[in-house]
Amino acid sequence: MHLATFGVAAALLIGVTLVQGGFTERWAPASRDRIEQAAKLLEAWFPKKFNDWAEEQVLESDPKELDRAGAVGHISRLYLNGRSKARVSAFVVCALPHDASGHTPDRCYPGAGFTVGESEHRVTIPMEDGRKVEAFTGTFVKAGQTLRIFWTYGVPGKAAGEPLEWIAPTIARIALNGEPFVYKLYAIVDQTRVGTSQSMLECETFISQLVPALDESLAAGLAAGDLPPAPASQPAVTDAARAD
Repeated sequence: MHLATFGVAAALLIGVTLVQGGFTERWAPASRDRIEQAAKLLEAWFPKKFNDWAEEQVLESDPKELDRAGAVGHISRLYLNGRSKARVSAFVVCALPHDASGHTPDRCYPGAGFTVGESEHRVTIPMEDGRKVEAFTGTFVKAGQTLRIFWTYGVPGKAAGEPLEWIAPTIARIALNGEPFVYKLYAIVDQTRVGTSQSMLECETFISQLVPALDESLAAGLAAGDLPPAPASQPAVTDAARAD
């Protein structure tokens, strides 16, 4: 009887350990080369200018926050729309799914003294080519300042050559499990000066125009040879092939 009970307990423990190990990439970690190349691609090829938007300033990032986010690579920039004069901050990290899904604004902004204003909710942003971006949005308040934040996860396309798919899963840790890497995008507007409706419009416009530009820019990076190594099930691209 005791042996049977011990056997069941051991089986449950092993099962839980394996599941947890899968979610944390402990047992089948993504190729380090693959995520490092994806990070390199992000940092080198993230568009500095698209549509009416242009980089106005490179923003400093807190090393501690980057460490908490598990960032292998990142960009942090302020963009100005030359026509509307709108300003949107873009912060993007390249990380493993477990790290990216665990570091959300409702966890990090309170640590910086903000309180939650408008609770997060999901929105869908249409693009001209018919695709859609899923994102979360909410506000965070501190000392008379209200920040409107949109955030979404960019995952590799389902087939080779397909652009990133931008999603906002309810349980990100489960939905993103198994992806080799994730790009996590934050678009931030100071809502204090523009109001709720305008801040929503500015962020949605920014994201809807950024995503196609990012697709094009990353494709150019791939063509130039900054290619994340293919998964084991696909033939790897050799240095000689890249040189051709």
